[in-house]
Amino acid sequence: MKLTQFAALSTLVCTAFSTHAAPIWQDFSITGLYGKNYELIAREDDQSTITFEYAAKLKYGDFFAFADRTNNDVSGNETYFEVSPRLSLGAISGHKLEAGPIKDVLIATTWEGGEGFNNYLYGIGVDLAIPYFQYAQLNFYKADNYKNTNDDYQLTFVFGVPFKIASEDFLVDGFLDWSTAEDDHASELNWTTQWKWNAGKHISPDTKLYLGVEYSVWNNKYGISGKDENNVSALIKYHF
Repeated sequence: MKLTQFAALSTLVCTAFSTHAAPIWQDFSITGLYGKNYELIAREDDQSTITFEYAAKLKYGDFFAFADRTNNDVSGNETYFEVSPRLSLGAISGHKLEAGPIKDVLIATTWEGGEGFNNYLYGIGVDLAIPYFQYAQLNFYKADNYKNTNDDYQLTFVFGVPFKIASEDFLVDGFLDWSTAEDDHASELNWTTQWKWNAGKHISPDTKLYLGVEYSVWNNKYGISGKDENNVSALIKYHF
């Protein structure tokens, strides 16, 4: 294991322990996706995905994790996960680290894992105050990639924008990942957005059952030059 990988793992563990307390808020959800035209599988094949997500705001930071279980006719069942604890420098220091649109500065870490690989990302993140956004995060990472891939750098933007049409509640949320090109792979850009209507409010005021679509644009998928993905998947998402 590389020294930088060890440092990333240590940061993940320390962050997790430092933020181990009763959450200020937490959210569990499960999402079902169904779509076609995914790159690197046969174009006529369908793909279904079940995603389990957990997010929490903690006294000294925040925590987000998800696991995707996908199925298609080419590769069968595969699992991919990310665990992303962040440590608030403002909360630790007791001083507000605010400037312009920046609400806080955090140590940002992510562990990416899947079939036969682990990547460890570490860097700095900021929480942003943007009009009409429920939340917005910008994270800058150094990535220690698994042994067959050169290390690179990654920028991640995470966002959520709620809005209403008449009396109906909608939410647009998602992420944008951009990573640098290295000798053995091209630069990647993955912009995935979910457009959702909260049908659950018609069941009960507290029910969060979303119906909608996920739109994904992924240029140079997996760092393979020219493998560009552009698709829409049907979506159903329930928050517990």
